[in-house]
Amino acid sequence: GGIIYFFPEWIDPDLAKLKSSTTVPFFKNLEFDFDYFYVPMVVFIIAATSNAVNLTDGLDGLAIGTVGIVALTLAVISYISGNAIVSNYLTIPFLRGNGELAVFCAAMVGASLGFLWFNAYPAQVFMGDTGSLALGGAIGALCVLIKKELLLPTLGGIFLAETMSVIVQRMYFKYTRRKYGAGRRVLKMAPLHHHFEMLGWPEPKIVTRFYIVAILMMIVSLATFKVR
Repeated sequence: GGIIYFFPEWIDPDLAKLKSSTTVPFFKNLEFDFDYFYVPMVVFIIAATSNAVNLTDGLDGLAIGTVGIVALTLAVISYISGNAIVSNYLTIPFLRGNGELAVFCAAMVGASLGFLWFNAYPAQVFMGDTGSLALGGAIGALCVLIKKELLLPTLGGIFLAETMSVIVQRMYFKYTRRKYGAGRRVLKMAPLHHHFEMLGWPEPKIVTRFYIVAILMMIVSLATFKVR
């Protein structure tokens, strides 16, 4: 983030024009400039995404399958923004060399599918914090590099919902404990996938429905290139 902000011309002259700016979803030719907050923003996005994926990794196949769906979307976006003809047609900033990131994203998709084969219910292997934190950090970094930071809440809607469920649960519990002397909960259990477990949903059913939502978020994210 620091290199991109202070020395963007080292990476790409076209990137130097954007510098600390990013594209705004659903709006054509509209950019938002983070200015001096760009570096803290980059740190926040990568750290937040990393922890969000880690929180999602609570059921067999849930995190890695969702990561694969997000990585597939980022592969498409990377290719589009790195192709002068397609990016010009869709009126999005052309970022020279961004097509190379599509290869990295494709590798993430392939790795996700390979790992999911053994991580699907009932899981035989687990990624642990090392895997989930690294994958989340990679997704955050990719969004920064392709200038789609503001699209991340939509694209990573599952990760956002899981994280917000934990934040809301903790804040509400602390608030009610101070006010009533005993803590109360919004959900039966957080993160969100455990709430559905407590409702009696089978684990494969929860994971499958989360996949469906993730795919819908992928479609909405890709639709932002035309629905503007």
